[in-house]
Amino acid sequence: MSSSHILSADVFDELLGGGGGTAAVAGLRATERSWRLLVVRALLDASGAHPLTDAWQLLMRARAVDEAAFEELLAYPAVGVWAAHTLRRLRGTAAGDAPPDTGYPHAVAASAAILAGLDFRTAVPVQEGWAVLPTLGAMRVPGAATAEVTATDGRVLVGGLPLGGPDWHPLTRLSADGHALLLDDADPYRTLRTPVPAEPVSAEVWQELFEEARGILRGQDAEAAGALRDGLVALVPRPRAERFRPHSASSGDAFGAALASVPDDGEQLASTLVHEFQHNKLSAFMHLFTLYDDQGGGRLYYAPWRDDPRPLGGLLQGVYAFFGVTGFWRRREHPLGRFEFALWRDQTAHALRAIGAAQGLTELGRRLVAELSGRLAPWLAEPVETRARVAAELAAADHRATWRAYHLRPDPRVVRAHAEGRPEGKGEPELVPGTPARGLDTRAVLLRWLLADPVGFEALREDPGATVEGARPEDVALVTGDTAAALRAYRERILHGDGDPETWVGLGLAARAAGDPAGETVLARPELVMAVHAELDGDPLEVARGLLSCPA
Repeated sequence: MSSSHILSADVFDELLGGGGGTAAVAGLRATERSWRLLVVRALLDASGAHPLTDAWQLLMRARAVDEAAFEELLAYPAVGVWAAHTLRRLRGTAAGDAPPDTGYPHAVAASAAILAGLDFRTAVPVQEGWAVLPTLGAMRVPGAATAEVTATDGRVLVGGLPLGGPDWHPLTRLSADGHALLLDDADPYRTLRTPVPAEPVSAEVWQELFEEARGILRGQDAEAAGALRDGLVALVPRPRAERFRPHSASSGDAFGAALASVPDDGEQLASTLVHEFQHNKLSAFMHLFTLYDDQGGGRLYYAPWRDDPRPLGGLLQGVYAFFGVTGFWRRREHPLGRFEFALWRDQTAHALRAIGAAQGLTELGRRLVAELSGRLAPWLAEPVETRARVAAELAAADHRATWRAYHLRPDPRVVRAHAEGRPEGKGEPELVPGTPARGLDTRAVLLRWLLADPVGFEALREDPGATVEGARPEDVALVTGDTAAALRAYRERILHGDGDPETWVGLGLAARAAGDPAGETVLARPELVMAVHAELDGDPLEVARGLLSCPA
């Protein structure tokens, strides 16, 4: 019989405040084990016409011989993704074209049996030519739907081929500073969603980056680095993204995993690991405690780190993660680090104010927001050199205004009234969900180039869009302080009928930098200025000047 889980008062308070050391992680790992067992039990009960008995029996044989191997497989993040996704499929709460995947547990059982040294025979799925053994690796088995796995006296064959042979791709364990992290490029559920084929990568570059990242983390906060060491067990590699635009992800179903694109350097990887482990911790905490109940509202919110509107739960995850990110960059002293600290402390505070007023938070949810806000408050008063601070202010204002321009549609009656010179009423704008075709961080990326790599920035000036997707010459002018050139180019683009949200917000930023009050009007309500201009045409700044002040 399972016993109850108890988090000490100190651990509870640490987690509420965005922290949590090795004791907190040990507690979360224990509770996640129970959560995983509950999901697996529910899955077995729901399987009905999809029996998993053979796989479960092999797992129990492995457990009897090697408890540690069983526990490692049970706790493995991808197993959690499979179990949760398959349970949702069987219950009809998740869509999918293919039938529920009942072959994966046979692969899990095979891995456990191999680790336990059992003699056995079973069949595992083959996806696009790969038969995967979770936590171990993948065998190239072309032209088959399943592969037989046999083990006799320690000799293991997959599809008739031996482990260790030329067709076998073993997973690599990255190792640095006492932290072993499985680089999983094979498990079908590693990307945290539906099954995908194996995509073997070279581990050498990841090992170098991981060593650099661990050195940074240990040097900044040994206790936090220890917590991350004990909590993260798998890193899922993804292709390299554009510089200063890394991609990463995690899942509440996959405690201990982080998905990341090839980072620019070890520092970026360290920041990503902190970011995703914050999500891991909060997801596990939310398996124990209810922080919000948004079932009745379904309202969407502005999240400063996302281009799309987010539900309450997503925003809560975001403020928790970016509190950690802010703390990471707070300890970095170079220009880019100071920019990131200034940007994310401001944006996190902005989001905390919004979520603090949201309907749907439980009493505990409000306490978490209050704890994060209280711990962030002293950081807001810390001095940041002018160049980095001004750049961060520009990036924050840019993202907020561009998000508004994409996602808010003003009340047509208000637009018409302004166009006719009789502004009246304050109709609420309509929120339009969805993700813009391109990122809203283009000028922020240019600022990062300028701060971190001035030589590289000079090289991209001539054709900025070739290096930074979405960048235009007027954006370069804006971030380098050539306000007059930027203002002229944005204005001309609008007059020529090419006034997309980025251009309108760029106009507002440039006008504000030039001391024109119309710039603040554009930044406060870009959606309204754009809509009124569409009715009147004419000079965009004159339209902005003609608008009466409207609360944002």
